[in-house]
Amino acid sequence: MKIRLVYWKNSTTGSSPSGTLFDLATKIEKLSELEDKLAAPNFWDDQEAARATVAELKSIKAVVEPAQEASALGEELEAMLELLSEDEDAEVQGELDEGLTRLARDVSRLERFTLLSGPNDARNCFFSIQAGTGGADACDWAGMLLRMYQRYFDTNGFEVEELAFNSDEESGIQSCSLLVKGLYAFGYLSCETGVHRLIRISPFSAQGKRETSFASVDVQPQVEDIEIEIDWDKEVREDTYRASGKGGQHVNKTSSAVRLTHLATGLVAQCQNERSQHKNRATARTMLLSRLYQVEQAKRDKEFAAIYDAKGQIGWGNAIRSYFLYPEQRVKDSRTGHVTHNSQAVLDGDIQEFIDAQLRRRVSQRHQ
Repeated sequence: MKIRLVYWKNSTTGSSPSGTLFDLATKIEKLSELEDKLAAPNFWDDQEAARATVAELKSIKAVVEPAQEASALGEELEAMLELLSEDEDAEVQGELDEGLTRLARDVSRLERFTLLSGPNDARNCFFSIQAGTGGADACDWAGMLLRMYQRYFDTNGFEVEELAFNSDEESGIQSCSLLVKGLYAFGYLSCETGVHRLIRISPFSAQGKRETSFASVDVQPQVEDIEIEIDWDKEVREDTYRASGKGGQHVNKTSSAVRLTHLATGLVAQCQNERSQHKNRATARTMLLSRLYQVEQAKRDKEFAAIYDAKGQIGWGNAIRSYFLYPEQRVKDSRTGHVTHNSQAVLDGDIQEFIDAQLRRRVSQRHQ
């Protein structure tokens, strides 16, 4: 097997998405060029090039529009401040305070974009959850994590496609694989890669004992422009099976689901959401290639290398975040030290502060 890392390139300039974020004038000019290209009558003649252009346009728009809005708001608040200095009007003061709060929120959002400078950060991603050892408690915890992330996806407008889903007979899920689509989906969600630990009174214990459960989250960018030479017949084992998820009667009654195992690394990719075995195989291959790509890239990144080295142990010593529901309520990230005492809000999908803290940590590590 041979792998060559190929990063996404700007379709016209050849630059990567990690360019200077606040070179706003250049970005506005580029946005105008792309909009003109999009309006051309023959734009969709080359489907692949058209999709790349649309993706680039969305990426630039996501930065330009908030920056313009923040700039306009800043000018408006400056005028209010001048007015307030001439006449202390309580109503104007209230509007000014509200506007400053909005501006702080908008600037925080723009700051987040500056932290998303990785070559794959703007991509869609494959997102997987796997229950650790611990029977029903671990599967229930994996199901709770899935609910948490689904709420986060909804809040951020991410589109989610279910690829594989293995429910547990008693509670929760054994595992699931999703394709998450949206701008910077990988950049945000890669911060969640690792083992998540839950401490609570077990609802499955008749004695009401405190239990610790583990589940792992794995995230890879959806990379389609990589060159990997692989002998699918010799290097990969393919298994077909009947889907056990929520795929409908036809999916469940035929062996349309496909599981691929890369023999040299043990990496597994599976897909069962399509009725066609051919389509499931194609998606599983894309997933497996993305995972091989991520492992290769991890060799160049000490932090990700450590995560992948620990993948075999979904348990003690490897947790990136701990969720305490008993005897106290708190969630603590072991990498950044970020803590909140509102565990329920986190489990309801309010995880952006944890992601932001990890993004800042990554940037600081790059500059050490």
